[in-house]
Amino acid sequence: MDILTALKQERTRLQGQLRGVEGAIVALNGSHPAVSRAKIASHNRVNRKRTMSAEGRARISKLTKARWAKFRAEKAKKSK
Repeated sequence: MDILTALKQERTRLQGQLRGVEGAIVALNGSHPAVSRAKIASHNRVNRKRTMSAEGRARISKLTKARWAKFRAEKAKKSK
């Protein structure tokens, strides 16, 4: 039983060292491991087009128009 516990602790220690070595390799290569994983994952996914409801588009349009109107009103007020 003690041998099994000791082996698990050794495995944990070695995994930590491995992560450190991999981090050093990544730092020297100048790339980030998440980017490469993301590229790999994107090849396995089905590309689905994101759609938005008409209600959502209308709400965003309304808010954007209000934001621009406010911006133009403040700009006109400053120029007077």
